[in-house]
Amino acid sequence: MSASLLRRGLELLEVPGRGKAPPGRQRGRNGLRAAGAGRRRKRAPEPGRNGATVKGRVVKSAIEEYHKKKAVNHLRENLQYMLKGRLVANRAVTEKVLAQNRGRKAKDQPPKKAAKKKPEGTVFTEEDFRKFEREYFGIP
Repeated sequence: MSASLLRRGLELLEVPGRGKAPPGRQRGRNGLRAAGAGRRRKRAPEPGRNGATVKGRVVKSAIEEYHKKKAVNHLRENLQYMLKGRLVANRAVTEKVLAQNRGRKAKDQPPKKAAKKKPEGTVFTEEDFRKFEREYFGIP
């Protein structure tokens, strides 16, 4: 970026009415003279705070800074928050979500549950056996 463009940008940023002469002509020791005709002097420092002084600074305590930046344990508040809500999701919905998050590999699949075998009962009742005994063996 050229110096003239930079100077123009700074002029646009200045607050209007600061008492500076227009850039075309500046007032020097010998009356009015062209802007770039003579040797340029350093700008006088504008009134403001000097950065080298200590006046007005607040001394920070190292202990306070340490306590500010120290890690805080939020476990107690988090537990309170988690225990406060008692909303339990529907079992079908949770199963569906878990199925979507599960991988497709065999190792990611849960073991297949074996169907519970019902104890095999007989079709015949005790009375049917007695009736059969009477008919077959002839026991009264």
